[in-house]
Amino acid sequence: MRDGGGVVREDGDVGEVYADHAATTPPAPEVRAAMAPWLAGLHGNASSVHHLGERARDAVETARAQVASLVHALPEEVVFTASGSEANNLALKGTLALMPPDRRRIVISAIEHPSVLETARALQATGAGLDIVPVDAGGIVDPDDLARRLGPDVAIVSVMAVNNEIGTLQPIADIARAARAAGARMHCDAVQAAGRLPLDFAALGLDLMTLAAHKLGGPLGAAALVVRRRT
Repeated sequence: MRDGGGVVREDGDVGEVYADHAATTPPAPEVRAAMAPWLAGLHGNASSVHHLGERARDAVETARAQVASLVHALPEEVVFTASGSEANNLALKGTLALMPPDRRRIVISAIEHPSVLETARALQATGAGLDIVPVDAGGIVDPDDLARRLGPDVAIVSVMAVNNEIGTLQPIADIARAARAAGARMHCDAVQAAGRLPLDFAALGLDLMTLAAHKLGGPLGAAALVVRRRT
């Protein structure tokens, strides 16, 4: 039975109901089962050349292929990180570091996750340009408005697929098309979308995509930045 949002146990106590899955999800049973051998005894550095290291490397590469299949990317395009925030940070800083000196402007939406917004502001403090695009009353970016802000000085455009507070779905393919037409890299924080909506990295026209395991039944401390080849 349920009483006031809680679960009434046989002893009469009201237990908690966890309803914050947009923030993080508990590990799924099959995830715990897959991790159990590695937590209970299997070990080895995946960079070691002995058989324990090779076994660990095989597990890492299997995971890389599984992540790639989730978003229709290539396994070699998956770069593992410790969190979605780290992947977002890497996407912006890494891209800006590799772009030509005349491309030093960042374009993001006004409702990006703090790991994008604050990284962009930190880069602005070091001399990069920053353009924060407003959203409408429904929290949606107008692709035409964003396109008008693009120019030959833009290094990267970063717009999330699904907002973590209000659930707005952004027109990512349209935004990516405008970004790439301007010669900029396109990054999408897809942390809230993966596992809930179909994602096709190549079809969306993305250069970079952020994913995080703990949003879809995986463990905390495991995430990825998907980086298109030759980006």
